[in-house]
Formats: sequence, structure tokens, C-alpha cells
Amino acid sequence: MSTVSKSAVTADHANPPLVMALTIGSSSVRALLFDCLGQAVEGMTARQSCRLDTTTEGAAEADPDEILDHVWRCVDEVLGRAGQLSARIEGVATCTFVSNVLGVDEQGQAVTPLMTYADTRAADEADRLRREFDEEAVRQRTGCVFHTSYLPAQFRWLARARPDVFQRAVQWISIGEYMERQLFYSDASGNGNETGVSYSVASWTGLLDRGKLVWDAPLLAALPVNVEQLSPLIDVDVPRRGLRDGFSNRWPALRDVPWFPAVGDGAAANVGSGCVTSARVALTMGTTTAVRLVTEEEIVHVPDGLWCYRVDGRRSLPGGAMSEGGNVFAWMRDTLQLPRERDVDDALARMVPDGHGLTVLPLLAGERSPGWVGDARATLRGLGLATTPLHILRASMEGVAYRIALIFDRLEPLLPADFHVVGSGGALRNSPVWVQIIADVLGQPVAVSEVEEASARGAALLALEALGAMDDVTEAPPFVGESIVSDGGRYARYRDAVKRQRILYKTLVDRQDTERA
Repeated sequence: MSTVSKSAVTADHANPPLVMALTIGSSSVRALLFDCLGQAVEGMTARQSCRLDTTTEGAAEADPDEILDHVWRCVDEVLGRAGQLSARIEGVATCTFVSNVLGVDEQGQAVTPLMTYADTRAADEADRLRREFDEEAVRQRTGCVFHTSYLPAQFRWLARARPDVFQRAVQWISIGEYMERQLFYSDASGNGNETGVSYSVASWTGLLDRGKLVWDAPLLAALPVNVEQLSPLIDVDVPRRGLRDGFSNRWPALRDVPWFPAVGDGAAANVGSGCVTSARVALTMGTTTAVRLVTEEEIVHVPDGLWCYRVDGRRSLPGGAMSEGGNVFAWMRDTLQLPRERDVDDALARMVPDGHGLTVLPLLAGERSPGWVGDARATLRGLGLATTPLHILRASMEGVAYRIALIFDRLEPLLPADFHVVGSGGALRNSPVWVQIIADVLGQPVAVSEVEEASARGAALLALEALGAMDDVTEAPPFVGESIVSDGGRYARYRDAVKRQRILYKTLVDRQDTERA
């Protein structure tokens, strides 16, 4: 692989360096410029919308070439606006949505769509893997359960359901690796299997031995792929440079600039929001919710119900992801035909915490952490003649907070005595009431990050660290706002409510298990 060492790309900082960050999400692609403190350069942002193709059978796929076309357009736009600033770009960083895969042929061209984390067609294969393996042993090695969002089940499903297409693929790669192939291969053959995949992206596949930082041999032995069909593993500070002719002519400012391997968007979001040690826990709530912490300490045991990914070769990323978050608020608002968001928030703020007599399991999209019951469904208990739409909405928002508390309870062994919670994501930025509810449920102050593009910023900071512009990402300012303080009386009341929700959850899951039997 054509790479350069970390020391070789350390920049001359006579002029403050800039980094271009590319983010490839499931709904949009963005390109931004960041300065040496990780501050977005005003006006230097471009965005292109993407789409997922979904079916009633559970498919959730994207066109990888269409995604890359959006990336090229975003780079064109930012460089067109940058003018003389483009001469100060000293690195390009990338983060992507993770748990994605596509197959390529000998010429490095896609022969399958990009299969995403949201694809559920491999549910039966995940069940078969649970019967064949000690899932807990696999989870401790890889940090991942058997689930439709991870590659073991997806590979088995593809081989069974699409055998002709599956056999055409000579290698299986992520969208970040596919981008690298298009940018750097100078001949049609693609130079063989030289694409590298970062430990970060690989850790979201369910196939990485997270301790040894190698592909997991026992699991691969039971799958229809071999290690030669996966990319070599590299760290996030090992870049490539020397764009192929078409791109070096298109972007002369980037011709010899190092491009760093893609990292997972969740890992990047932690770094970008200033949560780069276990003293700061990142709580991200957009459509869904994730709780993550970064630590350089060895995670000997992954807590029950949680996963453990990687930021890079020295930093782990334990945490949990929930299918519920802002989607619950949006569904309730639309279904209950509530007024404008601002008016709703004001009314919610005047309500008594847990004063509605309701218990809600807000599992509108099934469950991931901590129980991983994919076909679980939302449940509302305690309705009466006095119940109003606002009662239901408030109870549902509190119900999401209770689920967040379950993850924090499991993370507790990995947390220091004095830790801080940093929130990010549109659902929290747009609802101070929800932030207050979460602070009261956790019994911890919650500060909201002032960074709007945390994932892009995190990718840029990791690149700046690799370039030598900073010794460690911990040096970057966190840009965190004022903390919302927890109320002790509300905390005690909410802990009782968390217990009620646990009882309701157990009743629901036990009933579903009986029905399956």
C-alpha cells in the first residue's frame, strides 16, 4: 500500500494548517474546512443529500457510486469557495456511517449495492449464529453481538439469498475503502487487495478481535468469506497521498495532501464533542440515541448489553446505542397532532415530573442496547380519562431518558467517580426540557455541546493529531455550553419510575418469548 509515515506528514506550521473533513452519512454527504483548533471555517461547507433504498422485506441499501459522486461535488464546492485558503489544506479526514459493506470485482468496481446497518434481512442468520456460537464469548472478543447490522449475519444472508452476485465479489469493503480505491488506484486492476481499513471502521463489522486488532479467525472460519477478501487493518494516522491523475487535475490543491483512512462516525462524534477521556461521556441524540466513552485503558470485560468499538489502535469506545430518540418525539408530535415545537416545550416544562401516572416503553423501532430484542414494540400503560396528549408526550420523553439510564448503569464500572455528561444532537439542542429530564433521571449535570458538526470535527482533530499540529486531541477546546443541573428530589422520583419501566419491559419480553415458543 502506498502510504506515508506519521512523521513524514508533520507539517510546517508557518501558516496555520487547515484540514478538510468529509462526512458520509446515510442521509447526506458533507465537506467542511477546520482550523488547527478544530473550529469550522465560516462559509466553507458543502452538503449533498443521499438516499437509502428500502423495501418491506427489510432492505436498506444505497448506490455507492452515487454516494461518491456526492463526495466529489462537495469537495468541488468547498475548494471553489476556499480560493487561496486551499493552499493551507494539509490533510483530508473522513468519517462514515458504519456497519456498511459492498462487494467489488477484480477491477475494484462495485458488483453489489452498499448494504447498510439498517438492513434487517439477515435476522434468521443472526439467530443461527447465536445457536452455533457462544455469543457472549464472541461479544467479549469482537465487542459486538450477533445482529442484522453486523457483517457475520449479512455475509451469510448474501451468500444464501444472492449466490450469483455474492460469488462475483472478490473483495468486501466499506464505503470509505471504496472511495480510497477510486482516488488512488492509477490502473484498471486496482493494484490487488491493497485498500486499508481503519481499526475504527473494522470494529463496527462484528469481525474484529478488539484486543489483538486482527480479523477474528474463529468467526471467519464459519462464514462464506476469507481473510484475503477483507482489507488489511491499519490505524487512523496512516494516510495515503498522490491522487490519481483525474483527481489531481480536478483538485490540484489536494494533489500531494495526505488522505487519512475513514473512521466511524460515532467515534468521531466523541472526539469532536470533546469526549476524549472517560471523564466525559458523550450522549448523542438525533433520530436515535447513543452513549459512548473514549478510554485508553484496556476493556477487559464489556459490560452486559453494551458494545465496544475502537477509535484507533490505542483508544477503545465502549457504549450502547438505542433505536429510540428524537424519532419518538417526532412520532408523538405528528400522531397526537400537537402544536409547534416551541409551544410544546413550554407546556412540557410546566408539568410535574412523572406526574401523569403513565409508564412508557418507547420502542417504536425495536430495541438495541441493552436488551437487543429487535422485534420489541412500544407499550403505553396507565391510560385514564384524565390523560392528555401532552401527558403521553412527556411520559414518552421520560421513557427514553429511563432507557438512557439503563446504559449508564451498565457503564458505571468503566467510569471514574467524577464524570461529566456532554449531550449533542438536534433532539437535545432543540429541547432544553428533555436535557433537564435526562439530567434529573441520571442524577448528573448535562452540558450540551456547542459543536454542530461533531463527527466532522472529530475526524479533523484526529487528522490534526496525526499531522503533528497537536500532540493529542485532548488539547483541543471542547466547546461545551453551560451544564443543566440535576434536581435531587426529581432524581429520587425518577428512580422509582425507572423500576416501573423495567418491570413493564420484563413483562413484554417474557410474553414475546412465550409467543415465539
